[in-house]
Amino acid sequence: MSGMHRNRLKRLSFQRICQVAFAVLINGYVVGFQKGKIYTGKSKALCVPVLNCYSCPGALGACPIGSLQTVLGARGHHIPFYVLGMLMLVGILIGRAACGLLCPFGLVQDLLHKIPVPKIKVPLKIDKPARYLKYGILLVTVLLLPLFAADKTGIAPPYFCKYICPAGTLEGGIPLLLANETLRRAAGALFTWKLLVLLVIVFASVCIHRPFCRYLCPLGAFYALFQRFSFYQLRLDKEKCVDCKQCERSCPMAVEVTRNINSPECIRCGKCKAVCPVGAISSGKVGRES
Repeated sequence: MSGMHRNRLKRLSFQRICQVAFAVLINGYVVGFQKGKIYTGKSKALCVPVLNCYSCPGALGACPIGSLQTVLGARGHHIPFYVLGMLMLVGILIGRAACGLLCPFGLVQDLLHKIPVPKIKVPLKIDKPARYLKYGILLVTVLLLPLFAADKTGIAPPYFCKYICPAGTLEGGIPLLLANETLRRAAGALFTWKLLVLLVIVFASVCIHRPFCRYLCPLGAFYALFQRFSFYQLRLDKEKCVDCKQCERSCPMAVEVTRNINSPECIRCGKCKAVCPVGAISSGKVGRES
Protein backbone atom coordinates (compact mmCIF):
# COMPACT_ATOMS: atom_id res chain seq x y z
CA MET A 1 0.00 0.00 0.00
CA SER A 2 1.42 3.40 -0.98
CA GLY A 3 2.17 6.11 1.56
CA MET A 4 -0.60 8.31 0.17
CA HIS A 5 -3.20 5.55 0.58
CA ARG A 6 -2.04 4.83 4.13
CA ASN A 7 -2.27 8.53 4.98
CA ARG A 8 -5.76 8.71 3.49
CA LEU A 9 -7.01 5.71 5.45
CA LYS A 10 -5.43 7.06 8.63
CA ARG A 11 -7.10 10.44 8.18
CA LEU A 12 -10.51 9.00 7.33
CA SER A 13 -10.29 6.60 10.28
CA PHE A 14 -9.48 9.55 12.56
CA GLN A 15 -12.55 11.42 11.33
CA ARG A 16 -14.83 8.42 11.77
CA ILE A 17 -13.47 7.67 15.26
CA CYS A 18 -14.08 11.29 16.29
CA GLN A 19 -17.62 11.24 14.91
CA VAL A 20 -18.62 7.95 16.53
CA ALA A 21 -16.93 8.70 19.85
CA PHE A 22 -18.58 12.10 20.18
CA ALA A 23 -22.00 10.75 19.19
CA VAL A 24 -21.72 8.09 21.90
CA LEU A 25 -20.37 10.60 24.45
CA ILE A 26 -23.26 13.06 24.12
CA ASN A 27 -25.95 10.37 23.75
CA GLY A 28 -24.75 8.00 26.45
CA TYR A 29 -27.95 7.69 28.51
CA VAL A 30 -28.69 4.11 27.48
CA VAL A 31 -31.62 3.77 29.91
CA GLY A 32 -33.44 6.45 27.96
CA PHE A 33 -33.51 4.28 24.83
CA GLN A 34 -34.68 1.29 26.85
CA LYS A 35 -37.53 3.11 28.61
CA GLY A 36 -38.36 5.75 26.01
CA LYS A 37 -37.74 8.58 28.46
CA ILE A 38 -35.74 11.78 28.14
CA TYR A 39 -32.76 12.33 30.45
CA THR A 40 -33.36 15.29 32.80
CA GLY A 41 -30.14 15.34 34.83
CA LYS A 42 -27.98 18.40 35.56
CA SER A 43 -25.88 18.02 32.41
CA LYS A 44 -29.01 18.76 30.34
CA ALA A 45 -28.54 22.43 31.27
CA LEU A 46 -25.31 22.44 29.26
CA CYS A 47 -25.20 22.83 25.47
CA VAL A 48 -23.25 20.51 23.21
CA PRO A 49 -21.46 22.19 20.26
CA VAL A 50 -23.37 20.31 17.55
CA LEU A 51 -26.91 19.68 16.37
CA ASN A 52 -28.17 16.99 18.76
CA CYS A 53 -31.82 16.79 19.76
CA TYR A 54 -32.68 17.60 23.38
CA SER A 55 -35.48 15.03 23.10
CA CYS A 56 -33.20 12.19 22.06
CA PRO A 57 -33.68 9.57 24.81
CA GLY A 58 -29.91 9.25 25.18
CA ALA A 59 -29.00 12.95 25.02
CA LEU A 60 -26.96 14.14 28.00
CA GLY A 61 -26.88 17.79 26.93
CA ALA A 62 -28.98 20.39 25.16
CA CYS A 63 -28.91 21.33 21.48
CA PRO A 64 -27.60 24.90 21.02
CA ILE A 65 -30.11 25.71 18.27
CA GLY A 66 -33.01 24.51 20.41
CA SER A 67 -31.65 26.45 23.38
CA LEU A 68 -31.36 29.65 21.36
CA GLN A 69 -34.98 29.41 20.28
CA THR A 70 -36.19 28.55 23.78
CA VAL A 71 -34.52 31.53 25.43
CA LEU A 72 -35.42 34.00 22.69
CA GLY A 73 -39.00 32.75 22.53
CA ALA A 74 -39.65 32.84 26.30
CA ARG A 75 -41.56 35.66 27.98
CA GLY A 76 -39.29 38.66 28.21
CA HIS A 77 -37.16 37.52 25.26
CA HIS A 78 -33.90 37.35 27.18
CA ILE A 79 -30.58 37.36 25.36
CA PRO A 80 -29.07 33.85 25.46
CA PHE A 81 -25.57 35.00 26.47
CA TYR A 82 -24.41 31.54 27.53
CA VAL A 83 -25.48 29.81 24.32
CA LEU A 84 -24.15 32.54 22.04
CA GLY A 85 -20.89 32.69 23.99
CA MET A 86 -20.41 28.95 23.76
CA LEU A 87 -21.10 28.92 20.03
CA MET A 88 -18.78 31.85 19.40
CA LEU A 89 -16.02 30.13 21.37
CA VAL A 90 -16.37 26.94 19.34
CA GLY A 91 -16.50 28.98 16.13
CA ILE A 92 -13.32 30.87 17.01
CA LEU A 93 -11.46 27.76 18.15
CA ILE A 94 -12.30 25.26 15.41
CA GLY A 95 -14.88 26.80 13.05
CA ARG A 96 -16.81 24.23 11.05
CA ALA A 97 -14.50 21.42 12.17
CA ALA A 98 -17.34 20.85 14.65
CA CYS A 99 -19.48 19.89 11.64
CA GLY A 100 -16.86 17.64 10.06
CA LEU A 101 -15.53 15.86 13.15
CA LEU A 102 -18.19 16.00 15.88
CA CYS A 103 -21.74 16.24 14.52
CA PRO A 104 -23.80 13.00 14.77
CA PHE A 105 -26.11 14.03 11.93
CA GLY A 106 -23.06 14.73 9.80
CA LEU A 107 -21.99 11.15 10.50
CA VAL A 108 -25.40 9.88 9.40
CA GLN A 109 -25.10 11.76 6.10
CA ASP A 110 -21.54 10.50 5.54
CA LEU A 111 -22.64 6.88 6.01
CA LEU A 112 -25.70 7.28 3.78
CA HIS A 113 -23.52 8.66 1.00
CA LYS A 114 -21.47 5.45 1.02
CA ILE A 115 -24.46 3.52 -0.38
CA PRO A 116 -23.36 2.52 -3.89
CA VAL A 117 -25.81 4.35 -6.15
CA PRO A 118 -25.14 6.95 -8.86
CA LYS A 119 -24.21 10.29 -7.32
CA ILE A 120 -25.52 13.73 -8.28
CA LYS A 121 -23.35 16.79 -8.85
CA VAL A 122 -25.48 19.84 -8.19
CA PRO A 123 -24.94 22.47 -10.93
CA LEU A 124 -23.08 25.57 -9.70
CA LYS A 125 -25.92 27.90 -10.74
CA ILE A 126 -28.17 26.02 -8.29
CA ASP A 127 -25.60 25.04 -5.68
CA LYS A 128 -24.13 28.48 -4.92
CA PRO A 129 -27.37 30.38 -4.26
CA ALA A 130 -28.88 27.38 -2.44
CA ARG A 131 -26.07 27.51 0.12
CA TYR A 132 -27.40 30.86 1.36
CA LEU A 133 -30.63 29.15 2.42
CA LYS A 134 -29.09 27.98 5.71
CA TYR A 135 -28.33 31.60 6.65
CA GLY A 136 -31.96 32.48 5.99
CA ILE A 137 -33.08 29.57 8.17
CA LEU A 138 -30.76 30.73 10.96
CA LEU A 139 -32.02 34.31 10.74
CA VAL A 140 -35.75 33.61 10.32
CA THR A 141 -36.61 30.38 12.16
CA VAL A 142 -33.95 30.48 14.90
CA LEU A 143 -33.70 34.21 15.65
CA LEU A 144 -36.58 36.31 14.29
CA LEU A 145 -39.63 34.07 14.66
CA PRO A 146 -38.94 33.26 18.34
CA LEU A 147 -38.62 37.01 18.97
CA PHE A 148 -41.67 38.21 17.07
CA ALA A 149 -44.07 35.31 16.60
CA ALA A 150 -45.17 34.28 20.07
CA ASP A 151 -48.50 32.54 20.65
CA LYS A 152 -51.31 33.71 22.95
CA THR A 153 -49.33 32.73 26.04
CA GLY A 154 -46.49 35.05 25.03
CA ILE A 155 -44.17 32.14 24.33
CA ALA A 156 -42.89 31.29 20.85
CA PRO A 157 -42.45 27.65 19.82
CA PRO A 158 -39.00 26.50 18.64
CA TYR A 159 -39.84 26.88 14.96
CA PHE A 160 -36.76 25.22 13.49
CA CYS A 161 -37.01 22.23 15.83
CA LYS A 162 -40.74 21.94 15.37
CA TYR A 163 -41.01 22.19 11.59
CA ILE A 164 -37.62 21.49 10.00
CA CYS A 165 -34.94 19.74 12.08
CA PRO A 166 -34.41 16.20 10.71
CA ALA A 167 -31.99 15.37 13.53
CA GLY A 168 -34.82 15.84 16.02
CA THR A 169 -37.05 13.41 14.13
CA LEU A 170 -34.30 10.82 13.79
CA GLU A 171 -32.83 11.09 17.30
CA GLY A 172 -35.88 12.08 19.31
CA GLY A 173 -39.20 11.56 17.53
CA ILE A 174 -38.73 8.06 16.12
CA PRO A 175 -37.07 6.45 19.20
CA LEU A 176 -39.67 7.93 21.56
CA LEU A 177 -42.59 6.80 19.39
CA LEU A 178 -41.16 3.30 19.06
CA ALA A 179 -40.88 3.01 22.84
CA ASN A 180 -44.14 4.72 23.81
CA GLU A 181 -47.52 3.55 22.56
CA THR A 182 -49.27 6.66 23.91
CA LEU A 183 -47.06 8.90 21.82
CA ARG A 184 -47.67 6.74 18.75
CA ARG A 185 -51.42 7.22 19.13
CA ALA A 186 -50.97 10.97 19.57
CA ALA A 187 -48.71 11.43 16.55
CA GLY A 188 -50.47 13.45 13.88
CA ALA A 189 -49.91 15.63 10.85
CA LEU A 190 -46.92 17.45 12.32
CA PHE A 191 -44.97 14.23 12.88
CA THR A 192 -45.92 13.08 9.39
CA TRP A 193 -44.50 16.33 8.00
CA LYS A 194 -41.28 16.00 10.02
CA LEU A 195 -40.91 12.39 8.90
CA LEU A 196 -41.31 13.48 5.29
CA VAL A 197 -38.57 16.12 5.75
CA LEU A 198 -36.28 13.48 7.23
CA LEU A 199 -36.94 11.03 4.40
CA VAL A 200 -36.22 13.68 1.75
CA ILE A 201 -32.89 14.50 3.41
CA VAL A 202 -32.03 10.81 3.85
CA PHE A 203 -32.63 10.06 0.16
CA ALA A 204 -30.82 13.25 -0.86
CA SER A 205 -27.84 12.25 1.30
CA VAL A 206 -27.46 9.00 -0.62
CA CYS A 207 -26.92 10.92 -3.87
CA ILE A 208 -25.51 14.26 -2.65
CA HIS A 209 -22.81 14.50 0.00
CA ARG A 210 -24.11 16.26 3.13
CA PRO A 211 -27.07 18.14 1.62
CA PHE A 212 -28.37 19.20 5.04
CA CYS A 213 -24.99 20.68 5.99
CA ARG A 214 -24.69 22.44 2.63
CA TYR A 215 -28.12 23.98 2.36
CA LEU A 216 -30.18 23.84 5.57
CA CYS A 217 -28.22 23.65 8.83
CA PRO A 218 -28.43 26.90 10.85
CA LEU A 219 -25.64 25.79 13.18
CA GLY A 220 -23.31 25.28 10.21
CA ALA A 221 -24.29 28.77 9.06
CA PHE A 222 -23.39 30.21 12.46
CA TYR A 223 -19.98 28.53 12.56
CA ALA A 224 -19.32 29.56 8.95
CA LEU A 225 -19.37 33.20 10.09
CA PHE A 226 -16.23 32.51 12.16
CA GLN A 227 -14.44 30.29 9.66
CA ARG A 228 -11.80 32.79 8.54
CA PHE A 229 -11.07 33.84 12.12
CA SER A 230 -10.87 30.42 13.73
CA PHE A 231 -7.58 29.26 15.24
CA TYR A 232 -7.73 26.00 13.30
CA GLN A 233 -6.97 26.58 9.62
CA LEU A 234 -5.99 24.72 6.46
CA ARG A 235 -3.12 25.90 4.28
CA LEU A 236 -2.39 25.25 0.62
CA ASP A 237 1.25 25.52 -0.48
CA LYS A 238 0.83 26.79 -4.03
CA GLU A 239 4.48 26.11 -4.82
CA LYS A 240 3.93 22.39 -4.17
CA CYS A 241 0.45 22.21 -5.70
CA VAL A 242 0.34 20.50 -9.12
CA ASP A 243 -3.29 21.54 -9.74
CA CYS A 244 -4.48 17.93 -10.09
CA LYS A 245 -7.81 18.83 -8.39
CA GLN A 246 -7.92 15.56 -6.43
CA CYS A 247 -8.60 17.66 -3.33
CA GLU A 248 -11.68 19.23 -4.93
CA ARG A 249 -13.02 15.93 -6.24
CA SER A 250 -12.77 14.43 -2.75
CA CYS A 251 -14.36 17.34 -0.88
CA PRO A 252 -17.79 16.40 0.57
CA MET A 253 -18.82 20.06 0.56
CA ALA A 254 -17.68 20.75 -3.04
CA VAL A 255 -15.27 23.46 -1.90
CA GLU A 256 -12.97 24.96 -4.54
CA VAL A 257 -9.93 24.04 -2.48
CA THR A 258 -7.29 25.50 -4.79
CA ARG A 259 -9.06 28.87 -4.83
CA ASN A 260 -10.40 29.19 -1.28
CA ILE A 261 -9.25 26.41 1.02
CA ASN A 262 -10.73 28.05 4.14
CA SER A 263 -14.10 28.65 2.54
CA PRO A 264 -17.05 29.09 4.93
CA GLU A 265 -18.33 25.81 3.46
CA CYS A 266 -15.24 23.80 4.52
CA ILE A 267 -16.01 21.41 7.38
CA ARG A 268 -12.31 20.64 8.01
CA CYS A 269 -12.82 16.90 7.56
CA GLY A 270 -9.29 16.50 6.16
CA LYS A 271 -10.17 14.59 3.01
CA CYS A 272 -8.38 17.13 0.80
CA LYS A 273 -5.23 16.80 2.86
CA ALA A 274 -5.42 13.00 2.79
CA VAL A 275 -5.68 12.69 -1.01
CA CYS A 276 -3.11 15.34 -2.00
CA PRO A 277 -0.36 13.43 -3.86
CA VAL A 278 2.34 16.03 -3.16
CA GLY A 279 1.52 17.00 0.43
CA ALA A 280 0.63 20.56 -0.50
CA ILE A 281 -2.13 20.84 2.13
CA SER A 282 -1.41 21.24 5.83
CA SER A 283 -3.61 21.91 8.83
CA GLY A 284 -3.32 23.21 12.36
CA LYS A 285 -3.66 26.32 14.45
CA VAL A 286 -2.83 29.68 12.88
CA GLY A 287 0.90 30.03 12.37
CA ARG A 288 1.61 26.38 13.07
CA GLU A 289 0.53 23.88 10.39
CA SER A 290 1.19 20.14 10.14
